[in-house]
Amino acid sequence: MNPHIGSRLDDLLDDEGLLAEAQAIAIKRVIAFQFEQAMQQQHLSKAELARRMGTSRSALDRLLDPDNPSVTLLTLEKAAQALGQRIRIELAA
Repeated sequence: MNPHIGSRLDDLLDDEGLLAEAQAIAIKRVIAFQFEQAMQQQHLSKAELARRMGTSRSALDRLLDPDNPSVTLLTLEKAAQALGQRIRIELAA
C-alpha cells in the first residue's frame, strides 16, 4: 500500500525534504509578480527601477526572476521604496 495515498502535498514534500525549497520558490514567484505589476502600473522600465534602487540591471533581473529564490531583504526593501511601497513580512501558522 502506498503510504502517501490520502496525504497532503505538503506532507509528501516534507517527507522528501523538498517542502522548504518549494515554499521559497512559490513565495518568490508571488513577490516577482507583484514587483512586475507595480512596475507596469507605474510605467517603469527595468533600467529606471535599477537606477532608482542604486543597483545594477542584473541585480534587478535576479529579483524579478520567479525561479531564483535567492534575494536579500535589503534588495526587497530598496525595490519597494523605489516603487513608493513597503515590504510586509509576517509569520503564519
